[in-house]
Amino acid sequence: MATNKDKTVSILMVGIGGYGYCYLTSLLQECEVDQIQIVGVVDPIARQSPGYDELKRLHIPICPQISEFYADGRMADLAIIASPIQYHYLQTRIALKHGTYVLCEKPVSALVQEVDQLIKIRDDSNKWVMVGYQWSYSKAIQDLKKDIRAGLFGRPVRLKTLCFWPRGDAYYQRNNWAGKMIDSNDAWILDSPVNNAMAHFLHNLLYVLGEDTHLSAIPETVVAEIYRANPIENYDTAACRIYTDQGTELLFYASHATLGTKDAIFNFQFENAVISFNEFSGEIIAIDKNGKEKSYGSPDDDHHFLKLFEAIETVRNPKPIVCGLEAARSQTLCMNAIQNAVSEIKPFPKSLVQRDELKKRFWVNGLDSALCDCYHNNELPHEAGCTWAKRNETFQIKKDFQFIV
Repeated sequence: MATNKDKTVSILMVGIGGYGYCYLTSLLQECEVDQIQIVGVVDPIARQSPGYDELKRLHIPICPQISEFYADGRMADLAIIASPIQYHYLQTRIALKHGTYVLCEKPVSALVQEVDQLIKIRDDSNKWVMVGYQWSYSKAIQDLKKDIRAGLFGRPVRLKTLCFWPRGDAYYQRNNWAGKMIDSNDAWILDSPVNNAMAHFLHNLLYVLGEDTHLSAIPETVVAEIYRANPIENYDTAACRIYTDQGTELLFYASHATLGTKDAIFNFQFENAVISFNEFSGEIIAIDKNGKEKSYGSPDDDHHFLKLFEAIETVRNPKPIVCGLEAARSQTLCMNAIQNAVSEIKPFPKSLVQRDELKKRFWVNGLDSALCDCYHNNELPHEAGCTWAKRNETFQIKKDFQFIV
């Protein structure tokens, strides 16, 4: 009889375009043939994936819907869900109800009440769900979180992060849901920097403060400013101040409409230390009041798909989940609150919006420096006196808060 250690994990790959193709490539090229077996693929437009011909050559069944895979009597140990946001909840739910473990890409849902439903379904199924915030699986973040929980730095005072990833026409036209609030079937998407490309960094602010390895801090209030330069439904720029239920201030700045690119930086102020990443070093560095330094390395040091390898190994040899539904819930709750906190998304003034025809994208004159100044001064744009900024009221979040249209 094969031991768990020797078990070949059967995998259902859900979504093989875009980021899903990256997952597929990693499965086919970096996993040993005796470790995994892809027993099915779910994608209604599988033919458009660069991996389609290889899947056909390997005679892997392809279904347009996840229900069709299970309807044919097939089973899988692990489902990897890398489909568009609006399908995550339903596909995770179906996989769990058919006895399949799940690794779902972030965010696990656009709505916090759906995350809560998945927690109940997961518990009833006696299976687990991992969520693909890859920093949370890194040694650097796990070691840092362990020291924070142990009280090494004292009480957390203020945590902040900033990221500029300019995106243009190709990004917003790559599919039929980018930048949208809702799809043609009335399914919520809420695609934005906060809920997609830069969701990792909002999640990280909350995750490192979680009271246990598998938990995140719970947001209690939010003041949000959201703007857009691109012709989209939702926003491409956000600045937010969040307070957790333990009274820690979190500041988050993110934009797809800056002139320049700035990969994620963060600065965590504690009673007895300051921890930074990408401000002065490509490593996470903690400096205490006596000037003593401790380096954690970079959260990008580990393999990008460590989360995938962890999921496969956890099917073989069960162990605690470090980033599951409870950990991911706080980011979704916070994102929902941001959408609710602002009655109307404010366009940037036309006089400030520039067009780069070579790169086919819009950018906002002065936005880079304005948000960097806000980051360094712990301010929101309206507090910094930005002429384009709009002040919004503080939004109170309840633990049982549900997204309200």
